[in-house]
Amino acid sequence: MSKFTAPGLSTESADEVAGILQERLSALNDLHLTLKHIHWNVVGANFIGVHEMIDPQVELVRGYADTLAERIATLGSSPNGTAKAIEADRSWSDYSIGRDTAQAHLGALDLVYDGFITSHRNAIEKIGELDPITEDVLIGQTAELEKFQWFVRAHLESYTGELKHSGASGEKEAADAAR
Repeated sequence: MSKFTAPGLSTESADEVAGILQERLSALNDLHLTLKHIHWNVVGANFIGVHEMIDPQVELVRGYADTLAERIATLGSSPNGTAKAIEADRSWSDYSIGRDTAQAHLGALDLVYDGFITSHRNAIEKIGELDPITEDVLIGQTAELEKFQWFVRAHLESYTGELKHSGASGEKEAADAAR
């Protein structure tokens, strides 16, 4: 519970926003680890392009985690960035693809981004009525994450605009379809 918060924001609202942000912080920490895992495990014909495309995503996502942690502290709460916090806050499955082709990882990563961006949008919706400053932070992050997903999809898209893995219900299914 907050003992102080940002001016003009009630401690009750600040605590609610900080709780939502904590889950998003854990999700961002997990996402940057997943991206680095992909970076280390991608192989095949498009290896170097995908390998090098992932690193800027890792760095930006790490920065987003820092931004949310600092926002939680600004609201008077204590951010938790431990591995245990990621596990406790997790409502998603762990990334399931090991060493595999660029196409397989990109198909799976597209699904990861679908889930992550949807969750970020849900947080925007919840926070919007409570704190427009935090809402703005999440909106900016979501816009960049959607651009990264576009980068991923550009590698997967056919000349007709279709994604071979469209409709996949899990990472392994998406990876298999994208190969």
